[in-house]
Amino acid sequence: MRLQLLLFLLAQGLALVCAHIAMTVPCARYNPWGEDCPELPAGETLDYNLKSPISTAGQSDMLPFCHHEKPWPTPAAKWKAGQSITVKFTPDGAGHGGGHCQFSVSYDSGKTYVVVHEVLEHCFFNGPSDSNTMEVTSYTFDLPDDLPSSDKAIFAWSWVNSIGNREFYMDCADVTISGSSSSYTGKKMTVANRMGYATIDAFGGMNGDYTTGLEQYNSNVTYVTVTGDGGVTEANKPSGSDGQSNQQDNNGEDISSGDDDEGKDSNVDNEKGENTDDNTDGNADDNTDDN
Repeated sequence: MRLQLLLFLLAQGLALVCAHIAMTVPCARYNPWGEDCPELPAGETLDYNLKSPISTAGQSDMLPFCHHEKPWPTPAAKWKAGQSITVKFTPDGAGHGGGHCQFSVSYDSGKTYVVVHEVLEHCFFNGPSDSNTMEVTSYTFDLPDDLPSSDKAIFAWSWVNSIGNREFYMDCADVTISGSSSSYTGKKMTVANRMGYATIDAFGGMNGDYTTGLEQYNSNVTYVTVTGDGGVTEANKPSGSDGQSNQQDNNGEDISSGDDDEGKDSNVDNEKGENTDDNTDGNADDNTDDN
């Protein structure tokens, strides 16, 4: 009886440890809590560990980007370039005092993700916080008008938490996008707290410095131009850009700052998230396909 009780308490403790956050709308791949989810691919099962990070700084045991490489058989959402979308998250998630979130799109089967929106510093909160209880559980924003069309785009949410272990979170949903533009230019998604990439130190709390790590999102970034057929080329910063990609606070206000601090480039351009140059500057070879 005591052994059964001990095992039960251990299981409950592990569940609490793993109870972080998952994207529910659009439905992330294999999400058991998602809304309007497609049928699972043949041979796959729901992932009850989807709330967990895909990597932790200093640890070589990593999950692939998106948690799962095999896409939904049918799209989780159908969008038009320029339309307003709402991204939702598990309301019981552990918010770790906030952090840096990005929302990105891939047109090349997950090798390259280009940012379409970001909420930096206080993601899931309305300001500095020591709490694990999320204050914000959804974000509504407009997709860029110049996103090209694709029947097999991947929409990704990524997050670097501000308090606790130095982790990197990412969920992905398969979507279709209808647009009239032939290409879109934006920042590559930032990756941190993962082997081969920069570590962003803990920065949250009521007296925390929430600007920690912003150089990885603002100044030390690579711009790319993506096309609907999966083409990717490195690009210059778009004319008139201040280094931010549609950045907002939790009230929907524009808080772009154009930070020019120096630091490492922590952008991702391959599905495994590996640094193909075997260094820690976060740059990977655009021509390397790990799939």
